[in-house]
Amino acid sequence: MTQASPRLIATDLDGTIVRSDGTLSTRTVAALARVEQAGAVLVMVTGRPPRWMTEVAAAVRHHGVAICANGAVVYDLHTDTVLHAAEITPDVVAETVARLRALVPELRFAVEHPTGFVFEDSYDLGRWDAEALGGRSVTAAELVGHSGTKLLAFHRDADADALTEKAVEAVGDLVTVTNSSGRGLLEMSARGVTKASALAELCAEHGIASGDVVAFGDQLNDLPMLTWAGTSYGVANAHPLVLAAVTHKTSSNDDDGVAKVLERLFPTTNAAS
Repeated sequence: MTQASPRLIATDLDGTIVRSDGTLSTRTVAALARVEQAGAVLVMVTGRPPRWMTEVAAAVRHHGVAICANGAVVYDLHTDTVLHAAEITPDVVAETVARLRALVPELRFAVEHPTGFVFEDSYDLGRWDAEALGGRSVTAAELVGHSGTKLLAFHRDADADALTEKAVEAVGDLVTVTNSSGRGLLEMSARGVTKASALAELCAEHGIASGDVVAFGDQLNDLPMLTWAGTSYGVANAHPLVLAAVTHKTSSNDDDGVAKVLERLFPTTNAAS
């Protein structure tokens, strides 16, 4: 592969192409459109659930495919439909919650599924209201009776990296643990499910090798994808471990870092200024 003609572009959303104010710039939207116009595959690879993809899908004019929930859900942006979901079974949810609650009693839990999520009464996200985000409050006993695409555990005062490391040691044999917010919010998928596993499966379906993939990211949940892709970029605002792992670096999410790279990879006379 030459870097000028990748067959697939995989990019994280929040912190990577989505700016700090929650928007996509006109320049980034135009750069993303170039990917499919050039005949390459565009894949959004995010920790977001599918229900949070509506505005992004509209902004990119329903171009591409999305891998949501850190690899647990494959979502078609063209048709706004879930193509595949890999869920954590209720018995694994229950055992994971029990171990983590014993380890860090202050943790509070929620379970995501493709169309919504349930959360404990005491699940407190601080500035975000869980109910306003589409959640439904349930008892702790009810919570562990649900399967889900993602199990969430929140501790508002914990150090993100230290909490993640502790959780990996405690439940890494049950689920895949990561963090994408820089806060004390653990994100857990079914064991072996990552952004990389879902992207590799999608690429296999299209006959695309990892060497033909260029990936962009900023957080720990992006690391599997970034190390799997043949070419990887970390935005300037990325976690230090991401910047240490990628093959290239670009400007921050607020400075159209991904767009700048895509404009070089897919040149056109209609380049954004």
